[in-house]
Amino acid sequence: MDTTFLVCAILGAVLLVCEIAAGALGFGADHDTDTGGGDLDHGTDSGDGDGHGNWFFGVLSLRTATAALLFFGLGGKIAYYYEATDPAALGAALGAGALALYLVALAMRSLKDLKSDGTARVDRAVGCTGTVYLRVPGAKAGAGKVHLALQNRTVEYQAVTAGDELPTGKPVRVVAVVNSDTVEVEAA
Repeated sequence: MDTTFLVCAILGAVLLVCEIAAGALGFGADHDTDTGGGDLDHGTDSGDGDGHGNWFFGVLSLRTATAALLFFGLGGKIAYYYEATDPAALGAALGAGALALYLVALAMRSLKDLKSDGTARVDRAVGCTGTVYLRVPGAKAGAGKVHLALQNRTVEYQAVTAGDELPTGKPVRVVAVVNSDTVEVEAA
């Protein structure tokens, strides 16, 4: 049993080093065997309504299997170090492996949730400030262009104003969204 734990720990460590090296070389982005399954805290329903039935296949990936193998071996070796019996060492190894699998899957899911589509939402522009890029004719007689600080980026939209003409470089504030690419502004 001791040899099995040692082999598992070494194999898990070698696979972990290979994963780290592959990631450093640019490989490994979305190359896991991830089935897109469900939440970690649901039994047989994935919670996403996507029809996958078993949560285990949702958390199983190369990364989680590597962590489980490594910690299975380490858990068994540590249990033997403290002179545990074979059944106790196997229990400790299984517990360590299962915990590692769960924690790594939880971390991967948390990282996946950090993704953003990067779309600037014009409906969030009301109240934002910016500057006039191309003059904006007064009394909504035509459209100019403004640069706005929206969602931590600078975006350019067509702009109209109900007030006086706004010259280039004038600070403005968005008061309304006209359509998907046009905002109504006023002098700030």
